[in-house]
Amino acid sequence: MMDWLYLTEVALAGLGAGALYALTGVAFVLIYKATRVVNLAIGEILMLGGYVFFGLVAGAGLSIWAAIPLTILAGAALGVLVERTLIRPMLGESPISVFMVTIGLGSILAGIVELAWGADPLRLPEFIPNTPIFLGEAYVAPKVAYGAIIAALLIAGAVVALRFSRGGVALRATARDQGAAYSMGIDVGRVFSLSWMAACATAAGAGVIVGAIGGISPTMGIFGLSVLVVVIVGGLDSVAGALVGGLLIGLVEALAGSFLGGEYKLLATFSLLILILMIRPYGIFGTHEIERL
Repeated sequence: MMDWLYLTEVALAGLGAGALYALTGVAFVLIYKATRVVNLAIGEILMLGGYVFFGLVAGAGLSIWAAIPLTILAGAALGVLVERTLIRPMLGESPISVFMVTIGLGSILAGIVELAWGADPLRLPEFIPNTPIFLGEAYVAPKVAYGAIIAALLIAGAVVALRFSRGGVALRATARDQGAAYSMGIDVGRVFSLSWMAACATAAGAGVIVGAIGGISPTMGIFGLSVLVVVIVGGLDSVAGALVGGLLIGLVEALAGSFLGGEYKLLATFSLLILILMIRPYGIFGTHEIERL
């Protein structure tokens, strides 16, 4: 007979992980929406956020609550630096060229982390409460629950900023038509920098949450592979798609890992990806257009 309590606990854990996928997916979408750049280094930027936080706390001796905003600021600074030095000079080049630049960026960031901190996994200082959490009779791991709550708050903040702030309006206008946005006086170059800054700051913050749950290592960049699946399933240019795709992929991975075995998680995820691409190549909420890389 089906153990409904166990199924509920697995589903809740999957949704918690999916919230972190969704948060990082929003970072991915912010860049693609404004600049049409597929940033495959998003996982490594997330990883670097975890290591910067570790360095600030364990190396510099800062308090946890001082290190978190500084980590997010470091992510924002990295975003501006990458956009100005690597992405902007590539304007007008083929999409595959920019695509390969982001792959190279990811490899460089992973190498920097290994040189600075070594290849062994590390644990972040504990700052998430360990008090058991129950929803009815279903147990939810505290780190997963609090991580999901923080992710939800950050996503809500990003959505509100994108919808109502001046920079968010400029970003949406640029995403719709760069030429028209430029003719209306919008500084498109500044919007590009803003999108990279916001996305990398978000990814760095997500790295702190992911690292607090499972530790940090130079292989954390593989997290970006699942995020890529999330945004392709949801739609590369859709924030709503990142939310739905993140929760869906997190749920599928949790169910497949618990009932089929951990080795089937990727199989289930990529099977879903292929199915979605066959039915809706532009994703669940993506713009109805297909671009060839």
